[in-house]
Parts: sequence; C-alpha cells; structure tokens
Amino acid sequence: MSRKVRPAEVEIARLWLAARGLADVTPTPGLAARLTVRRRARLAAAVLPAAFLVAIALVYVSALPIRPSDAGFGAERGWALVVLTALVAGLVLGLALLGRWVRRVDAQVGAELPRRAAHSVRPGWRTVIGVPRVVLLVVTYAGAAVLAIAALIARDGAARYAAVILLIGLGGVAVGAAVQLRHVLSHSVVADDEGSLRADFLMRVEDAREVATPTVVWSLPVVSVFDSGLDPWNTGWLVFIVLSVVALMAITVRDGRIALAAQRGADAR
Repeated sequence: MSRKVRPAEVEIARLWLAARGLADVTPTPGLAARLTVRRRARLAAAVLPAAFLVAIALVYVSALPIRPSDAGFGAERGWALVVLTALVAGLVLGLALLGRWVRRVDAQVGAELPRRAAHSVRPGWRTVIGVPRVVLLVVTYAGAAVLAIAALIARDGAARYAAVILLIGLGGVAVGAAVQLRHVLSHSVVADDEGSLRADFLMRVEDAREVATPTVVWSLPVVSVFDSGLDPWNTGWLVFIVLSVVALMAITVRDGRIALAAQRGADAR
C-alpha cells in the first residue's frame, strides 16, 4: 500500500472484528486500511448530503416571492432550478468519487494478497441488504415522490415550487444511492482466507445498509416543504417520515436479534 498503516488503525480493526464475533481473525494492515478509508468516506458522505440540504434550503428561500402576487414561476425561480440541478449533479459526482476512493484502496490491498479467496455463491442483494431494508428504501422513495407529485398537481404558488424543489432533490439522492449500491454489490472480494472472507462480507453488508438508509429523503421536505405550518398536507409528510423511521428501527432491532442468534449458534458449535 502507498500509505503506512498506523498502530492505532490496526487496533481499531481488532476492536471492529471483536465487536462482530470475529475475534479469531487477525487484524492485518490491509484490513485496517480498508476500515480506515471507509470511516473517512462515511464521514465525507455524511457531510456532503448535509451541505446539499443546506444549499437546497438557500436556493429555495432565495427564490421565494416577496409578495403573494409574485407566486408564479418567474425568472428567479427558473434560475434557482438551474442552480439546484447543478447541486444535484455535484452530489451524485461527489458520492461517486467517494465510492471510487474506497474501491481504489480495496484494489491496492487486494493486489498485495498472496492469494484470493471467494464465496462459493456470490452474495446477492437479498443477503447483503436484506429484503425488508430494500422494501423500506423503495417505499420511502416512492412515497416521497407520490406526495411531491400530488402537491405539484393539487396545490399552487409556493407549495408547487417546493414540490418541484423536492422532486429534483429526490431524484439526485436516488441516483446517488443507486450508484453507490451498485458499486458495493459488484466490487470484487478482497480476502485470502476464511476469516478475511467473513470480514469482507460484513464490510459489504455495512456499506450497503449505510447507503440504503434514506436519511436524506426524510430531511428533504424539512428544507423545501414546511413553509406553511402544520396544515393537513404537511402533517401527512410528518406522519410519513415518522412511520418510515419507526419501520427502520424495527428492521434494525430484527437484524440485531438475528445476528445475535447466529453468533450464539456459532459459539455453541
């Protein structure tokens, strides 16, 4: 590898393995490098959407009409939509570059392995992400799109403008998530024995489930919709977001119980 791995990073890798029932796996410098780049990429992947949301809020507010009579789609709003499209493109590009950074480190580590291990059957999306999470992801994006389209059709003035902002932002987030998930599910295995193969699989699972959490979708309406108080329309949005969060919590608890049961079964054997 081009970068020297620090002892602290190896220790973090050891703790990561122990927390996942893989205390018998050696925390190699390669594994430490892979975990380190993932921590940094996830931090950047958290900051990037946050900056995106702030930018959307600024674009939205900058083009709001001063007087109710100016509520149409004027030149200011046309300019705002162009800026928003550029922000969406920047978000997708930024997420793609973060994924490329992770894959480059993985490739460097893989090139130094004396041999390569592989799964007898390549894990698919059902195993890596899980059907409940995929269903939640699809329902969340689809539900947000339906609510935004309904607002665009049924409402007028600033509410319609907010719906357009939301739809463009939602499309960009969806494309960015799809690009990330494609890379996570398709990149090569980096392992040379059974232990590192299990660690590689867990990293893939964590990467995929991190991307599949629709946090930004829940945040988009806050910066582009809730401008008229808690009317029935906005209340519907809040109910939708709360139900989605509760569903994710239930899925997370279920996954934790399944993982705990599997670990206990492995310890008993």
